[in-house]
Amino acid sequence: MPLTLPQDGSCMRGASVSLTDLKKSYGGVAAVAGVSIDVRSGEFLTLLGPSGSGKTTTLMMIAGFQNPNAGDISIDGVSVVAMPPYRRNIGMVFQNYALFPHLTVAENIGFPLKQRGVPKAERARLVGEALELVHLPDYGGRYPRQLSGGQQQRVAVARAIVFKPRLLLMDEPLGALDKQLRENLQSEMRRLHAELGVTCILVTHDQDEALTMSDRIAVMNDGKVAQIGRPEDLYDRPNNRFVAGFIGQSNFLPAVVCGLENGVVVAKCEDVLVRAVTSLRPTIGAEVALTIRPERLRFADGLVAPGPDVNRMSVTVTEAVFAGERCRYQLKSDDRTILVLKEASSAAIRRRAVGQRAEIAWSVADTILV
Repeated sequence: MPLTLPQDGSCMRGASVSLTDLKKSYGGVAAVAGVSIDVRSGEFLTLLGPSGSGKTTTLMMIAGFQNPNAGDISIDGVSVVAMPPYRRNIGMVFQNYALFPHLTVAENIGFPLKQRGVPKAERARLVGEALELVHLPDYGGRYPRQLSGGQQQRVAVARAIVFKPRLLLMDEPLGALDKQLRENLQSEMRRLHAELGVTCILVTHDQDEALTMSDRIAVMNDGKVAQIGRPEDLYDRPNNRFVAGFIGQSNFLPAVVCGLENGVVVAKCEDVLVRAVTSLRPTIGAEVALTIRPERLRFADGLVAPGPDVNRMSVTVTEAVFAGERCRYQLKSDDRTILVLKEASSAAIRRRAVGQRAEIAWSVADTILV
């Protein structure tokens, strides 16, 4: 039976997706160890994590290319675990493009329409629309070998969206591209997501890509979700050391909990008292780690007034690197803890020299107990 598609180019409402206690093992080793995520209609969700964290296996189970050992996958409230991939009507974009070399661009894009029995004239219309969407309107007659890597990836995206799926899955789609092209295509994919209204689930190990493109990020580690939330929440309020270390760069201060003051943890780092925020209730005497982002530290120079909302520490500069728009300093505290401070580069800002003693300061609100 031919596929019925909108005639006016309008977008369809994105699908909702629910993963419930999803598990997958290979030879007794758990690749996915109980993942539960609810993806909202029209949301852009990223599965972010290192190699072996279970993110790609999770995506392949949603697509139907792998079967879970336990748990459930539902799309719009309907379980699809027993449904073959071709019946799930999901768009898929791979890292290696997976284009047919013997077919033209137009034929590659039209392939899923042909498989669905869409008439030739309708196929041509939809292929033309898809080429316009990815800004390749005059490339239909070319072959993949005649395209750059970025153009091939655009064709792969066009093929994935041409049949107007309500769910689009992307497995490291920009991993083979250079930095500038990757950043350009990130913006393009965000534009397409907003324009089409499709639900997107992206797999990547690139934290910058995840922060740039996502409505929410599920950080995965050892087959589980370590934390899920908006990019700014994960960056500003990581709830464990893995997330703090994996997303962005973080400093970690070893400390011992001394007490609580108005919901703020007071901890001792050697001889320095440091205050931090946390959603936990640590016990007095517990050994903990405090994390601070390098760009949240600043040299005090007597400009930062002491007070209960500001932490301070004496340090020695051990490395100073000019990196264009930023200067990066490696610092050593009196207890020999290594810290990194990043500040904007400006002719008006005094640069520090290696061996120089200094005092640094940062907000209590930017100090997180993990």
